[in-house]
Amino acid sequence: MMNERAIINNEKQQQFEYIENGELAKLEYRFYKKNIAMMHTTVPESMKGKGVASALAERAFEYAQSINKKVMVYCPFVGAYLKKHPELKSQIDRAYHPNL
Repeated sequence: MMNERAIINNEKQQQFEYIENGELAKLEYRFYKKNIAMMHTTVPESMKGKGVASALAERAFEYAQSINKKVMVYCPFVGAYLKKHPELKSQIDRAYHPNL
């Protein structure tokens, strides 16, 4: 089971990272206009099905809230995560995502 504290925000690379057995899972983000854009999530085969991507998304939404930024969703996984966690929809930029 992954240790959520092991997820780091690599601000230089603009990505949340989790490393297990030398392999990197990441959720990339970018600052765009006044928002934070969730760009892409990558999880190695060895970590799939263990909740790693969900933990990365959770940490990304926590970070967005902590810096008072609305979220723009480009990443398909983050879009799917959002459907499972409707309580996070208040963090979405409605001008960009009017149907979410």
